[in-house]
Amino acid sequence: MRNTVTALLLTLLVPALATAQEQETPAQEVTSAPDTLITMLTLGVGLLAVLALIFGCAWIVRRMGGMTGGNSRAIKVVSVMAMGTRERVALIEVGGTQILVGVTPSTIRTLHVFDEPVVSAGDPVSGDFARKLQGMIGKSWGSGPSSKEDS
Repeated sequence: MRNTVTALLLTLLVPALATAQEQETPAQEVTSAPDTLITMLTLGVGLLAVLALIFGCAWIVRRMGGMTGGNSRAIKVVSVMAMGTRERVALIEVGGTQILVGVTPSTIRTLHVFDEPVVSAGDPVSGDFARKLQGMIGKSWGSGPSSKEDS
């Protein structure tokens, strides 16, 4: 009789235990879904805060005139011409005087100081700069009669 009562109790309790486990499993899944949602929202808000900070800093730097340290615009680069892979010739204007400088990775040298402006800083760069520069230096870089007649 004892075996019959034990079997009856097991028959009644096993489905009840299975039902209880099935009810606990969805409850665990439901509690993990809000945790995931909260984590994703927290990450999203953090990302937006970092992006807002980056754009805010960029706006402040642009508003303050860059990181030049009080540039008074006394020096203007009028024109730059590449002479090689790392060498350049630049025409700069300082206080109304135009200076031709050679720039290499290791040094900057003054090539010529012009008495009168060769090119105005506001004009767009054209082929006239090369012709005027050839005439002032006295070298002919181009070949043919057109480069000698224009200078």
